[in-house]
Amino acid sequence: MREGIHPEYRPVVFRDRAADYAFLTRSTMTSERTIEWEDGQTYPVVDVEISNVSHPFYTGTARVLDTAGRVERFERRYGKRGGA
Repeated sequence: MREGIHPEYRPVVFRDRAADYAFLTRSTMTSERTIEWEDGQTYPVVDVEISNVSHPFYTGTARVLDTAGRVERFERRYGKRGGA
C-alpha cells in the first residue's frame, strides 16, 4: 500500500444513545468527543441513531404488512384485471 494516502485506522466507540448501548471497534471515523472505556483507556466516541440493539428488525418488533389484504381490497373496489 502507498504511504500517506489512507486515513488512520484506530479504536473508536460507537454509542447508541436511544438504547443506552455502546461498543468498541476499529474505524477511520473521527470525533472531537471522547469517552473513557471499561479498560481505562480514552477513545473517540461517535453517536449513532440506530444500532442492532434498537433496530426493529433485530429486536423482533418489526411489523409485517398485510399485502394480501390490500390486493383483495383493491380488487373488490376496482374489479379484477381482464384476461387479455
